Amino acid sequence: MIKANNPNLVSWVTVPEHSDFPIQNLPLGVFKTDQLEARVGMRIGDSILDLKTLHILGYLENLPYNVSAFDSTSLNLLMKKGKLSARRLRDRVSDLLNLVNTELQNNQHHVEQVLISVSSAEVLMPIEIGDYTDFYSSKEHATNVGTMFRDPNNALLPNWLWIPVGYHGRSSSVIPSGQAIHRPKGQTKPNDDQAPIFGPSKMIDFELEMAFVTFDGKALGDTISTAEAEDYIFGLVLFNDWSARDIQKWEYVPLGPFLAKNFASSISSWIVSLDALQPYSVDTPSQDPEVLDYLRFEGQNSYDINLQVAITPDSSEETIVCNSNFKYMYWNMAQQLAHHTINGCNIRGGDLLGSGTISGPTPDSYGSMLELAWKGTKPVPMSDGTERKFIQDGDTVTMRGYCKNDKVRIGFGEVASKLLPSK
Repeated sequence: MIKANNPNLVSWVTVPEHSDFPIQNLPLGVFKTDQLEARVGMRIGDSILDLKTLHILGYLENLPYNVSAFDSTSLNLLMKKGKLSARRLRDRVSDLLNLVNTELQNNQHHVEQVLISVSSAEVLMPIEIGDYTDFYSSKEHATNVGTMFRDPNNALLPNWLWIPVGYHGRSSSVIPSGQAIHRPKGQTKPNDDQAPIFGPSKMIDFELEMAFVTFDGKALGDTISTAEAEDYIFGLVLFNDWSARDIQKWEYVPLGPFLAKNFASSISSWIVSLDALQPYSVDTPSQDPEVLDYLRFEGQNSYDINLQVAITPDSSEETIVCNSNFKYMYWNMAQQLAHHTINGCNIRGGDLLGSGTISGPTPDSYGSMLELAWKGTKPVPMSDGTERKFIQDGDTVTMRGYCKNDKVRIGFGEVASKLLPSK
């Protein structure tokens, strides 16, 4: 067992009931306050542990980090030390926050310096993303889309059951939770027998996804096997990969998504380590036909993460529109990373790999408005009496995720973003 995962641990730091951030989680992020410049922190309950100050005060000795890893506007320097170092850091902080350890607990002057209320902090973008790849790995989602736009009897394209399909996205427009976006503009073709038109998209959609962040991989030309993959995965975030469906429909042949996808993608602020998720690992769904050798794997490489999407219209209460789970993904992260590197593509620290839209087997678990409203034919009712086929100006989309077993609940917080009118 990873030491910090001990389900019996209790912290001397107050953690509210049902918090996403008990001592068994300890996700990493970046924050600042009116008095403190941007730096690395660890979340516990409603507090942030200031790792820079903790290091300066001498509590992180014998770890392979100098203060620069924590005195940073991103987690990239910290990630340079790799998985075992990150595990040692989490274990050490877990020990410091353990109720039975008085080392920090009994030094009130130090406690006041290193524990910051999250309400007094601004949580920032946690990583500098070099490259971003988005997969298309939910069989239910791919089947739904294929049924709507192609032949229901041949909903999946011929390659889908053989390879984790993906495309390279735009990292510059990946934004943190809380940052609003503007409705994008582009070409659409409302009528097949008429010329395309230009203007704001009329079909803005969310895509419920998870994304994983990588450590430095291998050199260009080398590959990462499924057995090695999890050694190169730092952690996971919630991911809303916004989509303009009408722009996408017109542009995606022959080279795939472009303006319909690169205007914004939103991520949650706290990166939950893959280590912390190990108690929630589950089997990957059965894969048929049998995959090629390089995509075979052993063990449990999928994770039981409950996911939820809510839409909140302006000046109204939220409506839960989707309840899904990460465990539904047909292709797991180990397979995605193995496929990504099988041609020798080099992965770098801070790269972001999206799961693709996560849809489950029932209509309430579909991970996009395209599916929930079934291409606009089944509008989704809101709490305020209105309906939604797609996201409207003023709507805030909020995604939440958590894992839970009979002893411990850990979560990701939320990723929320408001859609503003087109500029």
